[in-house]
Amino acid sequence: MNAIGHFIGGKHVAGASGRGGPVFNPATGEQSATVALASAAEVDAAVRVAAAAQLGWAATPPLMRARTMFKFKELLEKHRDDIARLITLEHGKTHEDAKGEVIRGMEVVEFACGIPYLLRGDMTPDVGRGIDTWSARHPLGVVAGITPFNFPVMVGMWMAPMALACGNAFLWKPSEKDPTSSMRVAELLLEAGVPAGVLNVINGDKVAVDALLAHPGVAAISFVGSTAVGEYIYTTGCAHAKRVQALCGAKNHMVVMPDADLDQTVDALMGAGYGAAGERCMAISVAVAVGNVADRLVAKLAPRVGALKVGPGLDPQSEMGPLVTKEHLAKVKSYVDIGVTEGAKLVVDGRGLKLQGYENGYYMGGCLFDDVTPDMRIYKEEIFGPVLSVVRVPDYDSAVKLVNDHEYGNGAAIFTRDGDAARAFSAEAKAGMIGVNVPIPVPLAFHSFGGWKRSIFGDRNSYGPEAVGFYTKIKTTTARWPTGIRSGAEFVMPTMR
Repeated sequence: MNAIGHFIGGKHVAGASGRGGPVFNPATGEQSATVALASAAEVDAAVRVAAAAQLGWAATPPLMRARTMFKFKELLEKHRDDIARLITLEHGKTHEDAKGEVIRGMEVVEFACGIPYLLRGDMTPDVGRGIDTWSARHPLGVVAGITPFNFPVMVGMWMAPMALACGNAFLWKPSEKDPTSSMRVAELLLEAGVPAGVLNVINGDKVAVDALLAHPGVAAISFVGSTAVGEYIYTTGCAHAKRVQALCGAKNHMVVMPDADLDQTVDALMGAGYGAAGERCMAISVAVAVGNVADRLVAKLAPRVGALKVGPGLDPQSEMGPLVTKEHLAKVKSYVDIGVTEGAKLVVDGRGLKLQGYENGYYMGGCLFDDVTPDMRIYKEEIFGPVLSVVRVPDYDSAVKLVNDHEYGNGAAIFTRDGDAARAFSAEAKAGMIGVNVPIPVPLAFHSFGGWKRSIFGDRNSYGPEAVGFYTKIKTTTARWPTGIRSGAEFVMPTMR
């Protein structure tokens, strides 16, 4: 049985708390490893290592830090398939999907390679006679990232490359459900030239999270996960005077207008609703059918959902893999039970799926509900599984109202040929990321990722220029250069004359 410890000071370190948790292969249901769960003392030790290493890293010129990111990108490209395989073995998503996850993380590394320009300050000469003022961004110190099980590499690479490029040390607390891939990324960062101790991985559960939130040596916390946990992290971290960004839950709507290309729309819904078994914060979980399009949409969707190829993630024929854990599988199935009880029409039922030879794996087929109403729990709550709900509305205004009235506002999409409707939707929909005939509008790294409403806590989005602002603080200097003429002491508020 593989024992997964921590990665501290450039070395793999065994857990010292005496606590551990199981890691499973979702495709088979077999335990593949045991992961250490850190104590508060272990977190404190890691913070101290990071703080000591950060001083030299912060003094490293940004250009040299950028060259390290270039080398890291090269290593990620070389080992992309191997990292993707580790993701698949512990998360369950298909290997192709896992490779896509690594690529999306690499895009942030590419952006971080431009850090010399991104950290460029500004200067105003002669704000007064013989006086200049300039502003520069400085690293925060030691920062931490708490990342979710559904993107064990990509989300960490939304955070770590930008934090490191800005001159910080980074503590990465991955999900204890699938920690191996983050450990591999840490090894590659060390190989790329990030000094030992600047990037550390602490495996653990709530004990480790609470220790990070309370530790005076941690200046900022980045988080991606559920809204309940995100709100706790935000309020607790802020109470300890930390800078916090918490990207949280979602219930992403796709509005389907009567003029939409239905073949394109159904293709989009299949990938966005059932890709990664629906375990994505940008998954489409609600299709809002406008006017007379509903019957045609459901008629085209149902056979496609029923024909989904479900299997092990390493099988190239699989379109959807298992869910991440046995407990999560039971939770998702319970939501399908609730939907039936609430009166929604279960058009496709994937709960009974069994795969020969993989009877202990965490599989279920795709589920499709019709006639879902906004008062139902399956509409209001995030299911995080392969369950798509169709809500019928009479017109565009009713569709936008659904999007805007929901407590979550991560992403929303509209499928239409009508430019006026698309333009209005992009302006009116209360969500942080909008897709027009694009089902999963996750921005590229030179923009930023973030939702609205209860899909985010904090005023900074993830990656892109927003990350530079989050991981640095501004210092403004005003200087007067000696001229050899002394005017004597001044005892009044200085003004620029």
